[in-house]
Amino acid sequence: MKFSAVRRLAGDDRNRDGGSRARFFIGTVALLAGCSSSITIARAQSSVTLPAVTVESPAQKRNPARAAGTSARRTRAAAAVPQRNRNVTPAEPTPSERAAAAAAAQAGAKLGYRAMPSSTTLRTGASPLDTSQVVNVVPEQVLKDQLPRNLDDALVNVSGITQTNTLAGTQDAVIRRGFGDNRDGSIMRNGMPLVQGRSLNPAVESVEVLKGPASLLYGIMDPGGIVNTISKRPELYQHGSITVLGSTYGSKNGADATFDVTGPIGKGGLAYRFIAYGVNEDYWRNFGRHRETLIAPSLAWYGDTTTVQLNYEHRDFIYPFDRGTAFDPITKAPLAIPATRRLDEPFNNMWGTSDLVQGSVEQRLNEDWKLYAGYSYNTETFSANQLRITGVNALTGIETRSNDGTQGSLSNVSYGTSYLQGRFWIGGMRNDVLFGGDGQYRTIYRKNLIRQPTPSFNFYSPVYGLIQPGTTVSASDSDQTDKLGQYSLFFQDTLHVTDRFALVAGVRYMDYDQLAGRGRPFKANTDLAGDKVLPLGGVILKLTDQVSLYASYTQSLKPTSTIAPLTGGVVVGSNIAPEEGVSWETGAKFDINQRLSGTVAFYDIDKKNVLVSQLNSATGIVEFRTAGKVRSRGIEIDVTGRLTDNWSMIGSYGYTDARVIEDPTLAGMALQNVALNTASLYLVYDFGTALPGRLRLGAGAHYVGDRPGDAANTFVLPSYVVADAFASYETNYQNLPVIYQLNVKNLFDTVYYPSAVSNLNVALGDARRVSLSATVKF
Repeated sequence: MKFSAVRRLAGDDRNRDGGSRARFFIGTVALLAGCSSSITIARAQSSVTLPAVTVESPAQKRNPARAAGTSARRTRAAAAVPQRNRNVTPAEPTPSERAAAAAAAQAGAKLGYRAMPSSTTLRTGASPLDTSQVVNVVPEQVLKDQLPRNLDDALVNVSGITQTNTLAGTQDAVIRRGFGDNRDGSIMRNGMPLVQGRSLNPAVESVEVLKGPASLLYGIMDPGGIVNTISKRPELYQHGSITVLGSTYGSKNGADATFDVTGPIGKGGLAYRFIAYGVNEDYWRNFGRHRETLIAPSLAWYGDTTTVQLNYEHRDFIYPFDRGTAFDPITKAPLAIPATRRLDEPFNNMWGTSDLVQGSVEQRLNEDWKLYAGYSYNTETFSANQLRITGVNALTGIETRSNDGTQGSLSNVSYGTSYLQGRFWIGGMRNDVLFGGDGQYRTIYRKNLIRQPTPSFNFYSPVYGLIQPGTTVSASDSDQTDKLGQYSLFFQDTLHVTDRFALVAGVRYMDYDQLAGRGRPFKANTDLAGDKVLPLGGVILKLTDQVSLYASYTQSLKPTSTIAPLTGGVVVGSNIAPEEGVSWETGAKFDINQRLSGTVAFYDIDKKNVLVSQLNSATGIVEFRTAGKVRSRGIEIDVTGRLTDNWSMIGSYGYTDARVIEDPTLAGMALQNVALNTASLYLVYDFGTALPGRLRLGAGAHYVGDRPGDAANTFVLPSYVVADAFASYETNYQNLPVIYQLNVKNLFDTVYYPSAVSNLNVALGDARRVSLSATVKF
């Protein structure tokens, strides 16, 4: 296809299609405006996929034959003119044309679930086969096909991941290799940390998981790894899309819309992107609502040796604050009530706003060296009514509750990094080096904590609406504050001893301080400072250009801290050792013909200095110490890509044996919410050009095994399998590509429990959700 076709696809035939496009734009703007007034947004993916493009120089016009009687003078004059119509040098393609051709070349790979990690995750941009750590990718097309509603939903495609405390469905909370929590600093955007509760939205292109201790690159962190969400970037060819989606969610309905447009500004390499998104959806349980809007403009400049990125996101949201259901403390079984019945009140909601600003500059110094600098600022404010369950009686149906709430919560994180990445040779051996530093300052603050008693409630015969949100502020629980600062230098060298064998070594020097506590007057329950040197080592053996073996040794560090007071007035200070993780890992990676890629990993992680409590029988005082130790061992298999020209897949299996090794009371217990076995498989069949339009069908399921619901293993969350399916059909309407897509999530309407805080706070998995969307590309 020549570039004239690309220009038609990008919208140059304005006169012929102007009326249809105007109607589409007006209708979509009206829908987005209506959603915005209600606080809206939802999960729809709509990036353009172009057909194949061939860049060709214009065909040379043939001069018409002249009459035989042309004068000799005219003939001589013509012969004297430079032969510029012969041997014409083709015009150099513009940046926009090159970008369109590159996008077309990548289109088939994206449809085939081709997955390559972003350079922001490992900082180096090296091939996965040339690294000693594992990065699992949920590609862009998988997100478009599956339409995950949050980050937990997207990560069911990755091995060894389960859900933990989502703070009543308002926070990303994923356990990786047995470790993790909400607000633990492990969720990133383009390699820079976030504090906002939900990070997956239509401005995100793909999701990546760096497994194992990641402190060399990211500082203070649990040893399970980090999750990096990758932004959609401005592109140098003009295109866009509008998606409108309607859904049934359990017995409730919803709608959302997405507008995504990008293209060049002038001819100097400057590009823009603008994404707007809104959702208005009723919750699948007996009450609740989800309203959200997102506005995400971004700019980029692609120079010959310099790339500048600047992106901004603003969102407003209302979520149901749903603590789920409860398990009978006697039988350890779920309460015998419908899954749709909530135990709280219709006023249980969280509402707020978040803002994200990021900027980065990459300067290529020469063919071997480049310099990168990035800065990110993320903030979120929210308030919530949080009526909480304090006890249940399965015989009588009597439930005791506390009318809790949070007013004026404010979280923010400021982060900057700069590093030099390149290569040099010593003794004929190539060294790929990374050297840089970063700094981070994070604050989590909750102003007013509501604590108010309320009458009991019968969940067998519920009558809602008899009480109003609490208003009693608890001074001792308010002004909850957690401030963390860290500053670091890091260095990593990959020494290529031969073309097939490489050694990896790295080190981070980190200085940190943390202050946490609560109350009016404020009382610090954590007040510490320290520094640490963290090493990394690895070996890479490339068996072929498509298969490599690796082994690695990595460490992590996370200061022990608490906002709540400890028994006996203990303050966590510099005298209490931080949690330290040590990981040994080995495995294999493959990338077959740039079609099918994957990893097989075996790992062993120990985390020591876990804060534990023990009663001193002589004094009668509960004492705290850092003698605890936990361990996680496992096997992980991840595969994604194209099996044949028609079949694509993404699949995983994880075996995670995570348990307490040393503790006075919990030794031998499995870690809370960690499943011994997880698995997923999603298959897609692409009919290609066999039909008038392009039909793609996909289906799959994920499995999560039994998990303990609390630290003491007093009850178990049962295993479950959830199946999903989709069908998409791409055709043309008035020369505009249109994609219709049907998605069914939780196909068999399975009732399942993805995580628990305690037997009184057990999350319920989403009910069946059916959605139908139409995407118009222009």
